[in-house]
This record gives sequence, C-alpha cells and structure tokens, in this order.
Amino acid sequence: MPVWDISNAKHLLSRCLFGYSRKDLEQALSYPTLEEFVEKSLLASLPLPTPPGDWVNENPVANNGTADGDRYRSMTYWWYNQQLGEKLNMREKMVLFWHNHFVSERDKVNFPQHMYRQNTLFRRSAWANFRQLTKEVTIDPAMLIYLDGRLSSGNTPNENYARELMELFTLGIGNYTETDVKQAALALTGWQVNGLNATFNPNRFSNNTKTFLGKTGNFTYGDIVDIILEKPEAAEFICRKLYKEFIFYKPNETFVKQMADIFRKNNYEIRPVLSFMLTNDEFYKTDYKGAKIKSPMETTIGILKAFDMTPAQINPTADWAYVYTQSQALQQQLFLPPSVQGWVGQRDWINSTTFVVRGGFSDNVVNMMGNARAVQFKNISAPVDYARSYKTSEDAVKFVDEVVTLFLQFPLSAQKKDALVRTLLGGTILANWSTSTPGADVQLKVFFKAIMRLPEFQLA
Repeated sequence: MPVWDISNAKHLLSRCLFGYSRKDLEQALSYPTLEEFVEKSLLASLPLPTPPGDWVNENPVANNGTADGDRYRSMTYWWYNQQLGEKLNMREKMVLFWHNHFVSERDKVNFPQHMYRQNTLFRRSAWANFRQLTKEVTIDPAMLIYLDGRLSSGNTPNENYARELMELFTLGIGNYTETDVKQAALALTGWQVNGLNATFNPNRFSNNTKTFLGKTGNFTYGDIVDIILEKPEAAEFICRKLYKEFIFYKPNETFVKQMADIFRKNNYEIRPVLSFMLTNDEFYKTDYKGAKIKSPMETTIGILKAFDMTPAQINPTADWAYVYTQSQALQQQLFLPPSVQGWVGQRDWINSTTFVVRGGFSDNVVNMMGNARAVQFKNISAPVDYARSYKTSEDAVKFVDEVVTLFLQFPLSAQKKDALVRTLLGGTILANWSTSTPGADVQLKVFFKAIMRLPEFQLA
C-alpha cells in the first residue's frame, strides 16, 4: 500500500478532482490511510444534485432555439457548480469521463432535456455497473438522436451506433468485423424517442436470427452488449482508457490486464477497479506525478478552488459566464465534444493560442482579488487576506515555498523558486517583507500571476 503523505495526496486529488484547496488537502490527510480515504470519501455514495430547473421534466418542443440555448447555458453553469462543489469525491470527474466516452453533442441532440438526462445517467452510474450503463446508454434518447438509432429499422438499419459501440465504447478497432457491425445494427433496431423517453416499436425491430461475434440468435440490444462483454478485449479496452485518464497516457499493459481481471471477476462493476487503481503503487510512481496536462475544466475550476472560492460565492451571470467563454477559447465546452471520439486531451490541450488564454484567465482571476470594480469573482478574497490565511505569510521564503507546494505537483528548482521570491519582494529586501507594508497587495498579485503562468502549473 502506498504511503499516505502530502505528495501522494496532492497527486491523488489532482487526478480525481477538478483541483483542490489547502483545506481539501488537509482534510484528505486527516484520514489515517489512503485506503480509508478512497473508500470513505473519494468513492462515497452521494445523493443526486437538485436539477438546473423545472424544464428538465418538460417535453421537448421543436424549434425552441432561444429557450433551449439558454437552458444549455444554464445547465453548463450548473455542471460547473457541481465541479466546484465536489468536495473530496470523484463522482464529477467520472461524469466527465463517461461524457467523453459515450459521447453525445448538444448541437445534434438539440434538446437540453435529453442531454441533462444522459448527464444524470452518468452521475448515477459513475462507478456502478458498466454492463448496465452500456445497455442504458444504448437506448438513451440523447444517444438515439446523436448516432441515429431512432432512425434505424429492420428494413433500413442504421450502422452508426453499432459501429461506435464496438470501435469507441467497448472493444476497439480490430476486435470485430464489418459483418458484426451489420448484424449488431439489426439487433439494435426498434427504438425511437418519444418526448422525454425512449420507446420500443416492435414493428421497426428486425425480428430475425442474427449472427454476431460468432453467436447466433434473435438478439436484442441487451444481448449484443452481453456478447461483447464476453470478449476479454472489452474489459481491457475500458481499463486501458481509465489508466490513460487517471494514471498516464502511455498504459502499462501488464497493469491494465490486472485491472481488467478485477473488472471481469466483479461482473463489470466499476467501483472495485477504481479502488484497486487508486490504492496501487502503480498510480503513485514518481514519473507519473505532474505528467498530465490539465484540461481546461481542471485549470479553470482548479484556480477558483486554490483561492478558496465556493459555489455560494459564485455569481452565475458574471462568474460562470466568464468561465463559459474561456472554456470555449480553451477548446473544452461541456456538452459539446469536438466529435464522437471526444476530447483527445493531453498535448492537444496546449498550443500557442490556448497557453496564452490560460495565462489570461489566471491573470484575470488575480486582478479581481480585492478589486471593488471587479466584474467577475467579486467574492474572491483580497490578496492580503488570502496570503494571511497561510501561517507563513510574513516570511517571504517560507510563504513562497508553501504556495508552491500547494499549487504545483512537484518541487521547483532552487533557481525558479528564488525568482518567485524576488517577484514577491518587488525590489525590497527579505527582512522588510510583510503583508502589512504598503504595496503588499500589488506584489502578491504579481506573484500569484507569475506562479500560475509557469509551465509547471499546467500539469497535474
């Protein structure tokens, strides 16, 4: 069992949450062991959050563009709130994982009610049973619209979902044939969208024998999922994706097979696999710490958390509206992945344009600290007040060291740390540093901007 210390705690929180605060880190370390923290906090069951509005239960209305656009935006703000208020539980990180796995896009689904219900399915099933989740996604209204299952019939089967079910959702290329795609498409027929729900129309179902992955019968969608999951490649495919998301982008195939073995032995229950992964030495290898480029949501929400912002302090029409436009510029707009393959992540998150946007976002958050004319983040602490929440605030060297420890995943070089100290001092000498001196607020802002513009800050 890995040691439960500050280095491993920071690594675990940075991978399983959308950032963390000092209080989060202290609370995590208050658990006596890593295993107890994972079982009793990270993977604890939670009630579902209050929906973003009564409209989620209203039947969708065609050509309702303006209202639906407003609802999509409010639903996105609502999801930001869940991420910011996630505390020490990784459910929201898993919701985004499944959203990026079983992809649907708002531009094609159109109706926010359907996307909300799919999002709730992911939240309810965050670490439940993958077999059941896949079956529910298969006849989920948003997915039936997005991959054209609602248009599929026995006479004119549509192969879109059948293909992606195997290629992107369960098996991967090379583990099925074109014949399997065609036969699966027949078994998936008959499902249509009626209002908020999916309904089965037997007249549109291919009520005939199919041969799929070497098995023959009059299969339905549930049979197709069950047959797929009999193949060992299915468990390895999902575990490899979990590994790449939470551990390292280059999978250790030996460890992936260990995960897959646990997955199969537990009848595709997700929780045992996560528990095994998060409490294993493999997860905490030194080479993996700070080896993941933060996603836009990890970056934006994480900065707010680092400065102790909470959902109660958020003004949605100003604060979340700004995060919304910035997430677009950073190329991760929730409910709108770029394609059925989802966001690729890692190096795709950083380019000459998005790196500048990241720096602009962190600069703007700092500019709002203690600014009476602030447009966004009016409730964020003033720089001096925030600094004084650190016990080391009156010692420049120790204060920089403590902030670096919180904000970054691995130690800075002595040269970079000295540069940050000089930035904080702004020309004064160490002995004269104090948060009470005139201009301390200005120097603190310069310092916070500098640390968040470091390349190291972009890593989780």
